[in-house]
Amino acid sequence: MAQLEQLEQSAAPGSEWWRTAVIYQIYPRSFADASGDGIGDLPGITARLDDLKSLGIDAIWLSPFMTSPQKDAGYDVADYRDVDPLFGTLADFDEMLAQAHARGIRVIVDLVPNHSSDQHAWFQQALQAGPGSPERARYVFRDGKGENGELPPNNWESVFGGGMWERVTEADGTPGQWYLHIFDATQPDFDWTNEEVQEEFRSILRFWLDRGVDGFRVDVAHGMVKEAGLPDYAPVADADSMGGGEEYVPYWGQDGVHDIYRDWHQVLAEYDGDRALCGEAWLPTLAKTALWVRPDEMHQTFNFPYLMTPWDAAELREVIRESLEQFGKVGAPSTWVLSNHDVVRHASRLALTADNPQGEGIGPKSAGKPDPVVGLSRGRAATTLMLSLPGSAYLYQGEELGLPEAMAIPDEFRQDPTWFRTHGERYGRDGCRVPLPWSADAPAFGFNDTGASWLPQPAEWATFARDVEETDADSTLNLYRRLIELRRERSLGTGSLVWEDAGADAVAFRRGDLHVIANLGETPIELGEGVTFVVQSENFDGTALPPNTAAWFTRA
Repeated sequence: MAQLEQLEQSAAPGSEWWRTAVIYQIYPRSFADASGDGIGDLPGITARLDDLKSLGIDAIWLSPFMTSPQKDAGYDVADYRDVDPLFGTLADFDEMLAQAHARGIRVIVDLVPNHSSDQHAWFQQALQAGPGSPERARYVFRDGKGENGELPPNNWESVFGGGMWERVTEADGTPGQWYLHIFDATQPDFDWTNEEVQEEFRSILRFWLDRGVDGFRVDVAHGMVKEAGLPDYAPVADADSMGGGEEYVPYWGQDGVHDIYRDWHQVLAEYDGDRALCGEAWLPTLAKTALWVRPDEMHQTFNFPYLMTPWDAAELREVIRESLEQFGKVGAPSTWVLSNHDVVRHASRLALTADNPQGEGIGPKSAGKPDPVVGLSRGRAATTLMLSLPGSAYLYQGEELGLPEAMAIPDEFRQDPTWFRTHGERYGRDGCRVPLPWSADAPAFGFNDTGASWLPQPAEWATFARDVEETDADSTLNLYRRLIELRRERSLGTGSLVWEDAGADAVAFRRGDLHVIANLGETPIELGEGVTFVVQSENFDGTALPPNTAAWFTRA
């Protein structure tokens, strides 16, 4: 109970827990399955909390577990105040939360405010109520164009492929209005100019805050407000589907979203414990990203420019420098993230040799598939660098095992809506969502006791199983543990860094007496005399840092 009481205390401004935290993302359906039905669940998470405690993380973020028909793996919510039976019950959630707090681990939950499921009671009411009704005003309904309204209201294209509008059949059986869905047709967008929508989400926030959650990760935080008039828009060729590479998109990054988060900031401020908001906002520049974390808005937002930076020393130096500068201007910590449930795992992505737009995924027919040895080395080096940076770091489940992207998923097992809406042209995100391997010799690698798995696990993942890595001092798991422990001991989440010149292919800086360097080139980098290594991403002899390797060291 003492640990729980400690978590609830508010810190002095500037020392809040989220400024320096290492936060571990759990994708519930793929983390651990206690029921044996092949889908991970909340009791499975509770049973594995000691493993997370031993990793050393400060908080967990849970991807959606709320009631949903699961058309988009829970990002289509039908009831924001209950747990989907796939994952358990509210009592299971409360137990998981209490057990996490007892271990000093905070809990952040995913909130999906841009859209609901088409099975949500509000949307079903909207279909029955008809045009012009208060029920329809909760969503973005519009009349169609053309002589009989047979054309969509504009030319917007869905993130998942195809058009962004779906026509409904009215209660009398006639073709009717169209509704907007940035994502799948089963995910209608709310109209955030509607005060009823705004009040409903204040209530949802309080529902979970009253249960004791420590914050929210806000899905599609840049998409809730659309430009007035809904003008036509055509993205540039090969544009990032989430809008991260374009200066202007009429449904991404509109100014009105900031009023929503100022409002939510006040709701969280009603509660003790420094509750936090973290936004998923794909924006074209770090300067714009920093606007999400001004003092009266969100507390954190994901640093997607950092995540999407290729394995290039000059680009990586620049994105780190600019991140610290832009977030520092608004008094916020930078966040650092390399993998999540929507992108190719960084142990594979950093070794791709062809363009791979966000959300496209990789599979058997993809160009530029990665060399797994190079990918793992770069992945370990990238994490070694990331966990030395000031601010807050996010980890995605399985990256601490060095898991690569699962590329060879047979077509008949794929489940991502992107795969279906693009008729197999894009593989989507299934490859980073495959259930975790816990035990090399157990059914489903210990994901459960039955061997069931909602996505097939690659046979070669036996070598990545947690029980195998536990006993290997040089495993990726034990590297992560050392890095997180040293990060805490040396207070690396706070303070600043001093850049050092180690050549064009290096990213090098100093944190107090600790030197950090990563070699992104093709030849070793000589570090000179008086070097004492604190940690190496790959073991090597001497003082010449190999390619695709990072190290922390002190110098006599």
